Amino acid sequence: MSEERNAEPVPAPAPKQSGIPDVPAPRVVRRRDWVPSLIWLIPIVAALVGITLVARILWERGPEVVLTFKTADGLEAGKTAVKYKDVQIGMVERIRLARDRSHVRVLVQLNKDADGFTAEDTRYWVVRPRLDTSGISGLGTLLSGAYIGADAGVSKESSGEFAGLEAPPIITRDTNGTQYQLRSRDIGSLDIGSPVYFRRVKVGQIASFDLDGDGRGVTLRVFINTPYDKFIGVNTRFWHASGIDAQLSASGFTLRTQSLTTILLGGIAFQAPDDAQGPVAKGETTFALAEDEQTAMKEPDGPSQNLLMYFNQSVRGLSPGAPVDFRGITIGEVKSLGVQFDRSERAFLMPVLVTVYPDRLRRVDGARDMPDQRAERRERVSALIARGLRAQLRTGNLLTGQVYVALDFFPKEKPVKVDMTRNPIEVPTVANSLDEIQTQVQEIATKLNKIPYEEISGDLRKTLATLDTTLKSAETTVTRINNDVTPEITAAMKDARKTLNSAERTLADDSPLQQDVRQTLRELTRAAGSIRVLTDYLERHPESLLRGKPDDKK
Repeated sequence: MSEERNAEPVPAPAPKQSGIPDVPAPRVVRRRDWVPSLIWLIPIVAALVGITLVARILWERGPEVVLTFKTADGLEAGKTAVKYKDVQIGMVERIRLARDRSHVRVLVQLNKDADGFTAEDTRYWVVRPRLDTSGISGLGTLLSGAYIGADAGVSKESSGEFAGLEAPPIITRDTNGTQYQLRSRDIGSLDIGSPVYFRRVKVGQIASFDLDGDGRGVTLRVFINTPYDKFIGVNTRFWHASGIDAQLSASGFTLRTQSLTTILLGGIAFQAPDDAQGPVAKGETTFALAEDEQTAMKEPDGPSQNLLMYFNQSVRGLSPGAPVDFRGITIGEVKSLGVQFDRSERAFLMPVLVTVYPDRLRRVDGARDMPDQRAERRERVSALIARGLRAQLRTGNLLTGQVYVALDFFPKEKPVKVDMTRNPIEVPTVANSLDEIQTQVQEIATKLNKIPYEEISGDLRKTLATLDTTLKSAETTVTRINNDVTPEITAAMKDARKTLNSAERTLADDSPLQQDVRQTLRELTRAAGSIRVLTDYLERHPESLLRGKPDDKK
């Protein structure tokens, strides 16, 4: 509407008065209707932006879940993040203490794209610096602070409340590999996260363990990483590689270990016998966990047989588990030992129960007992005893004094009748050679005790006194000889020295005797020449002996 249309009628001007200047009359304009001002655009825009942000937050807002932990150590509302593979998927909104004060309840607001983390089998845990059997983890939280880690579940059922783990899981669902079960009598020094080795290379770890329902063993679940799970065959053997496997037995001292980690934290090792791996084992296959490598790799023992032995000597050094040896081959082990009083003989006997495995003696050709042959086992034992089979305690280690049971043939022993109807069969025994030596030593000591040492010592004293007198007499004689004979011997030695000096002067080259001798020898030489000439002449003129030498012709 224009100003002219809004203007009201103006009254007629008053008549002019003289002496008063002519002033224009004010014009009265009617007030305009309300029109929006530009100043209102700012709150309107702010409101639109706020509505947009709220809508965006509500649009991107994910589900809420409640996590329960024993403590809220390291957690803080509005600051602690929930991460999956180091990507934030939520935030802790509120922390409350449970009514029974046994745990804390943590309300977590997840992002919209984290709907999959509400699956029923999703796992949550607090990531903080930790030192456990699997190593050191969470060092990055020293600067950034603790956060909640998540492992997405695969269940189709969803849940709004989860029990948080107190320790990070060893195996997450995004790790490739295969799980297997191991049965063992005890867990030893193993724990969750303990390594699994193949040829001293770490290929997996222990995921969990549980005590069997009957309490007689432990079931462990091991996770083998891909591609190492292809080395697990149906004939693979597993054994404890924990710490230092030190064994001191009758065979000597044995020390085995896999690595420094197993010494501190323990571990498991596996391998196929003779490196002949069978078909690849499927997941969740159950294997036996042996105490050591030797036990894991030995051949199946086959059927066992109990034998009873009575020793009439000390069994000190013999303990359950000690080997039963047949000419160097271990065919069994000691099961138990005790003491028994024989009323008929009025003596104490030491019964020892052993378990032997006859199949260990037939491993070279691979033979095994057939069902019909097992019925004849007692008769074979009886025949062996008739041939002189006896049991004997022998010292396996002089340092430790450990003793083992040796089975061998002693043909010179007296025949023994054995009751084959008894169970277990009784095997005759012979004394240990060391015990025989000890008995002989005792007999020698007894004989030595019978020697009259006091009488011998008295006679020895008399003999020593006589010998002392004799020595004194000899000493007197020597002194007399030294005083009387020695000067004469000294004078004789001086005369002999003079004689030798005279002979030396006589035999010298320039002595008169030597010159006369040389002159005489020259005369003798000339005489010999004349005789030779005369002899030659007589040989030519033998008649000259009768006629004489003829005159020389002139």
